[in-house]
Amino acid sequence: MNMILYKHSFIKTVLILLLVSVASSCRMSYTFRTASIDYDLTKTLFIGHFINQAPLVYPPLEQRFNEKMKDMFTRNTRLQLVQQNGDMEIEGEIVSYELTPLAVQEDAFASETRLTMTVRMRFRNNKIDVPEREETISANRTFSSNTVFDTVQDRLINELIDEVVDQIFNTTMANW
Repeated sequence: MNMILYKHSFIKTVLILLLVSVASSCRMSYTFRTASIDYDLTKTLFIGHFINQAPLVYPPLEQRFNEKMKDMFTRNTRLQLVQQNGDMEIEGEIVSYELTPLAVQEDAFASETRLTMTVRMRFRNNKIDVPEREETISANRTFSSNTVFDTVQDRLINELIDEVVDQIFNTTMANW
């Protein structure tokens, strides 16, 4: 009987020691696999001023867009913004800001209008030998044609800018 108790206690002791040794050899390791920026290699970012080349001109559009772009990258990356010659560069222009009537009714009046913003941009990584990329990104919002455009334009343009900048940020991070 003592021999059986001795074997059980010996087995329990060996199991406990084994578990302790396994637990002590484990360490926590965190990796962010979707990030494509090597911060040891790439430290700076140049964002060129996106000029509004669209036929329909809304003066605050250009400034708001450029500020939002810089804010998005500085808040969500460790890259330092520089005035020129960054390790990574983003340049482009606002090529379209337009109103399109939609859903024409019997009386030939549109019940809705779509506001669309389109940006053409170029990505360049000066630290890694990859080809320069060019993308065209668009966003749109609809509003009732009974609404005066001036009353909804500020809200809509903020939504469009947010969406376009999010798309630019996501595309940039996915490709660098």
